[in-house]
Amino acid sequence: MEKILQHNGVKMLYTVEGEGQPVVLMHGWGCTHDTVKSIADVCLKSHRVYNVDFPGFGASTEPTGPEVWGVEEYTRIIEKLVEAEGIENPVLIGHSFGGRVAIVYASRNKVDKVVLVDAAGVKPRRKLNYYIKVYSFKLAKRWYKLVYGKEGGMRRIEKMRNKRGSSDYANSTPMMKAILSKVVNEDLCHLMPEIQAPTLLIWGKNDTATPLADAKKMEKLIPDAGLVAFDDCGHYSFLDNRPGFAAVLNSFIN
Repeated sequence: MEKILQHNGVKMLYTVEGEGQPVVLMHGWGCTHDTVKSIADVCLKSHRVYNVDFPGFGASTEPTGPEVWGVEEYTRIIEKLVEAEGIENPVLIGHSFGGRVAIVYASRNKVDKVVLVDAAGVKPRRKLNYYIKVYSFKLAKRWYKLVYGKEGGMRRIEKMRNKRGSSDYANSTPMMKAILSKVVNEDLCHLMPEIQAPTLLIWGKNDTATPLADAKKMEKLIPDAGLVAFDDCGHYSFLDNRPGFAAVLNSFIN
């Protein structure tokens, strides 16, 4: 069943399937609820699954501003969903960006269990070439505006951003680009010790987007956490090793 939650001018689509203890399932950046359908299918054998399209993805509308959303605003809309559906003590499952929301939610709300799948939330350590890239970009911005004027400069700056940035950034609208720039720089490590629920970390050892070192740091910071890492799997470990992932997840949530 598809349903719509309206909150602060945003319409968020989510699906509701199955019976039993509630699971709130949250996809990663650039994805939709269909991306994590294989995770939902595992849970549906024993749980009622609420699978969301985050605002700005799938059939959900974008945040309209004027404030640029961060992880906090995405967490609030999940809290509104839980309230609207009368959900109590859910299992939270978050992949990548969805893991960020799961971390914030679980740090201040009662949940039964948390599953973080190749989750974001640890701010990466930057190498020297990153800072060279950042400051050369800032210098280029000033130069373009000086030479080409405000409008012409902004067009060239956006073109440079799209060329240098990730595919997630290049394929986003201006609002979603602003949101992505904000959320990727949010470090959630200070909230991890506040998570009191049993937490399972499922990772691909070859994940380059959220490396295994992030998972090991989360395992240390979250009081009741355990890590399962799969060989030959990347950022989408739940797709790279479906049988192994299903076995581990099923064992944990049941």
